[in-house]
Amino acid sequence: MRFALLLLLSLATPVSAQNFTTAAEVKPILLATKANWVALREYDGNDLLYFTHLESWRCGLSEVRFSVNSTAATKIWEMEPCHEGEAQPNALKLENHLPYTTLPLGMVSSVSVVAIFDDGTEERMDYDRKAILMP
Repeated sequence: MRFALLLLLSLATPVSAQNFTTAAEVKPILLATKANWVALREYDGNDLLYFTHLESWRCGLSEVRFSVNSTAATKIWEMEPCHEGEAQPNALKLENHLPYTTLPLGMVSSVSVVAIFDDGTEERMDYDRKAILMP
């Protein structure tokens, strides 16, 4: 009975956001969610390419590179800084930064992304338009 109570209490304890600020902590999440790293939305006559998912786990990343309609992935996505020392370091404040880029409508046929973790390892994902296009 005591073991069950201790187990229940340990499960009820919230996980600190500080636990998701290194590659070791965010890499398993990002590897499991590679299909969601970017999203594409047609809005107001433009293609909006969103990096929100990667931005949400950016504290364990050192860099994100991407390309549109090419597999080169040489353009650097400027991410909002990690808010180290704050209660929620991964929170997006969106003060001087938006989690998307605007491109001409219909321009995006494919996107390549390379996530570089703060431990120096890299993961790559390539997407075609219909795989990331939001309804």
